[in-house]
Amino acid sequence: MKFQVPQFIEIEDKIFGPLTLKQFIYLAGGAGLSYIIYAILYIYIALPIIAIVIGFSLALAFYKINSKPFISIVESAVKYALGNKLYIWKKEDRKIVHKKDEASQPSVFIPKLSDSKLKDLTWSLDINEVSTPGVKEMYNESKKNKV
Repeated sequence: MKFQVPQFIEIEDKIFGPLTLKQFIYLAGGAGLSYIIYAILYIYIALPIIAIVIGFSLALAFYKINSKPFISIVESAVKYALGNKLYIWKKEDRKIVHKKDEASQPSVFIPKLSDSKLKDLTWSLDINEVSTPGVKEMYNESKKNKV
């Protein structure tokens, strides 16, 4: 037996002339809401509101964004606006830089130790000479002559 495979299943059926059922409901709902607004409010107040309602119902019926119906865009916007949001950021530690005042620096110059053992040995020998009485003056004079 041969069976006919349905084709064009993504296209909705046109029920009310050139309109699908969804399009007809959107347009009929917009027209009904516009009539209710016209009956309740004064004409000067009702006209801008009716224009907005008609524009929205036309957009729901016919407008597509990236081949998606406008109603799905509105649904996504409402879900985003009303849903919970998770904000994630990476906190960066700020480095505090202090200006060095000359008054706050100690009067004794202490050189920084380096990784080299030879420099460490030289530094320790220089410190021992300076701490010995009488040699301190000779050390200061030799430093002045080098500079």
